[in-house]
Amino acid sequence: MALFDRLKDQAKNLQQQAQGGRGATTGGHGQGSARGGSRAQLVGVLKTQLGSLKAELKSGAYRDASMAMCALVAAADGQVDAAEMQQMESLILSNEVLQNFPPEQLRTRFHKHVDQLTRNFAQGKAEALQEIAKAAKKPTEARAVIQTGIVIAGADGHFSQAEQSVLREACAALGVPPAEFQL
Repeated sequence: MALFDRLKDQAKNLQQQAQGGRGATTGGHGQGSARGGSRAQLVGVLKTQLGSLKAELKSGAYRDASMAMCALVAAADGQVDAAEMQQMESLILSNEVLQNFPPEQLRTRFHKHVDQLTRNFAQGKAEALQEIAKAAKKPTEARAVIQTGIVIAGADGHFSQAEQSVLREACAALGVPPAEFQL
């Protein structure tokens, strides 16, 4: 648990450095602004934290919750086009921690949730959040699911309000304070 506490402190320090810029999105202006830079730094720190936990994140609950989280982020605006699907799948398959799992398992679970979300967003979101909530039993995995969602959402350098909203809902489903991740 000491490792997680150290990583949590790193994220908290980053959050304190970003005071004053919190709450607003980068608006696509990105890395040059204080907000965009701090958000990008947070994504970088979270990615590093996830990498350091790779050996611990091998359970089916983490895999399934992470794929539900990725689908929820992808469909946060209510739709997912083919290009976005391909980009998300590429991000998932190249994610260091998710390489713990066979690519076909990840694809199958991700596509299942995306299909549900695009068919009926409200019902698909409820099902994705139920899947995500299963990771709540292990605090390290619960936080890693949120971190995975943030890393995937932040890969393009922009956090939309819809992405932030679904990430906050996932935090609630996992019993993790959204403020811990600047959400």
